[in-house]
Amino acid sequence: MQIQYPKGMQDILPSQTGMWQALEDICRSASARYGYREIRTPILEKTELFVRGVGEGTDIVGKEMYSFRDQGDEALTLRPELTAGVARAVLQHNLMELSGTQRLWYYGPLFRHERPQKGRYRQFYQYGAELLGSPYPESDVEVIQLAYDILRGLGLSEFSLKINTLGNAASRQAYRDTLVSFLTPLADKLSAESRNRLGKNPLRILDSKDPGDRELLADVPRFGDVLDEESRSYFAAVQDMLTALDISFVVSDKLVRGLDYYSHTVFEFSTDKLGAQDALGGGGRYDGLFEQLGSKKKIPGVGFAAGVERLLLLLQEEHLAIGKEQGPDFYLVGLDDESRAIVIKLARDLRLAGKSVLTDLQRRSLKAQMKEADKAQALTVVIIGEAERVAGIVRVRNMATGEQVEYSIDTAAVQLGQL
Repeated sequence: MQIQYPKGMQDILPSQTGMWQALEDICRSASARYGYREIRTPILEKTELFVRGVGEGTDIVGKEMYSFRDQGDEALTLRPELTAGVARAVLQHNLMELSGTQRLWYYGPLFRHERPQKGRYRQFYQYGAELLGSPYPESDVEVIQLAYDILRGLGLSEFSLKINTLGNAASRQAYRDTLVSFLTPLADKLSAESRNRLGKNPLRILDSKDPGDRELLADVPRFGDVLDEESRSYFAAVQDMLTALDISFVVSDKLVRGLDYYSHTVFEFSTDKLGAQDALGGGGRYDGLFEQLGSKKKIPGVGFAAGVERLLLLLQEEHLAIGKEQGPDFYLVGLDDESRAIVIKLARDLRLAGKSVLTDLQRRSLKAQMKEADKAQALTVVIIGEAERVAGIVRVRNMATGEQVEYSIDTAAVQLGQL
């Protein structure tokens, strides 16, 4: 039986990689405009990093991680998210000592053992950014603005921004207590998953998709009812700045982040074009993460991540083409052994001049090679056979216009390199 990729994985084929590369280029360009620098962390991290940073009560740690012990009996995990890994790298390499503000971005694969769905894979890709060192609301707004600009830079328009506040640590704990008090008498009516969350991570119940849970949550106390003055002022400042930037948003009381390290602003970009899996990306502020990872200093942070597969699906849904595959500059046709030797040298010289070149490696006929050049969408075809060699020329055909000219074999590399 033919071997296929594991469930929940995918192959990204040559016909698709152009879109992926174009999306990464847009993310890279936007990051540079905002002064963010790329960071690359290992795909494997110590399991303890995610247990401490993400939280034992989360679905990620409890159900979804790919973890194992290596030959040295060290517990390792394929990274299920990147914020904790970035924080670990910042601490390990003392990056905050270099500058009081760190702007970082990343792009790469992550791994979670989830049920595969449209746009959701067990190996998936994310672009993300982290802004470290500032405790102020303008930091939250900068990160939201970066994410917004990337979505607009892709040409997307069919998305919306939801924001909410989890308040400071005191407000979050107060709401957690309020929520548990409200839901405990209703525990027997909650879904099994929400009952499990009630004792471990009750805020995640607000994000439940179970119809019965949604009905019970209709009358749940609002987060805003328990916010202290500091938390209210902070969230009001975020909203004022987003309004000043003409970034439309809606405040969603049910928007939460299930990871333990979030506080104050949380946000999510979503669309109604992709069915149930409507989230494109999101993030928020996480002022407690570094202390959870052992930092003696309080390092405030805010960040976001966006799912690459979801973005590509929405691009297709909106009929937007990026990274359109283009043919080579030249297709070189050689018709006998001596001509093929000339073709090999000419191809090398053109590539050194920065041109993209294809040559025939099947020793096919002129007709077959011309057909292949057309299929490859080559811009120009150069033909060398016995007649051309005897005359000391190459024949050059513009594939768009059909116009044909002749160049000397001796000067062809220079002349073609200037096209």
